[in-house]
Amino acid sequence: MLATRLAELVAQTDLPLSSEQQQQLVKLVELLNKWNKAYNLTSIRDPKQMLVSHIMDSIVVGPHLQGKRFIDVGTGPGLPGLPLAICNPDKEFVLLDSLGKRIRFITTVVHSLGLKNVTPVQSRVEEYQPEQKFDGVLSRAFASLNDMLSWCHHLPDDNGHFYALKGQLDPEEMQAIPAGFEILQQQELLVPELDAQRHLVMVKKQSN
Repeated sequence: MLATRLAELVAQTDLPLSSEQQQQLVKLVELLNKWNKAYNLTSIRDPKQMLVSHIMDSIVVGPHLQGKRFIDVGTGPGLPGLPLAICNPDKEFVLLDSLGKRIRFITTVVHSLGLKNVTPVQSRVEEYQPEQKFDGVLSRAFASLNDMLSWCHHLPDDNGHFYALKGQLDPEEMQAIPAGFEILQQQELLVPELDAQRHLVMVKKQSN
């Protein structure tokens, strides 16, 4: 049972998830598993492993998010944006990807789960011009920090943050960020039963 497995994983964290939110996360995994057979959205085939590598890996970022409006760039099949939206109904998430099949999947999930706080957008990130800027720009396995900041510099508002979800930290990558940005925080993330390192790197534009 995926629901039992998810409950075991959540119990190893301090995350306050309701039973309804856990049911929605399980439904997300079931939809991802179903669509994956035809559309190859993720290399992970085992739904129980998806719970660890996709769901838990995404939602452990939630307590670090500051603000109300977020964009998940290069979201793929909606990671980390969909799990974070389920767990943070008070926050808004724009999920951006250039591939139509991924956006179609995300749109299906939004309708199936009745999510009111997710807006899927098909666009290349450098071409996307939002009417309203964001409190936070998220990326998971999207690009190097340098590329993320270069391509997404127009997305946060004046006080917004970049949240880069990384595996092992590369000191050279940290030092190679573009001028005008500063790293605020490098935080290790503990993902239950994930046999790999995870880090959150928070970056901000320097004020002039």
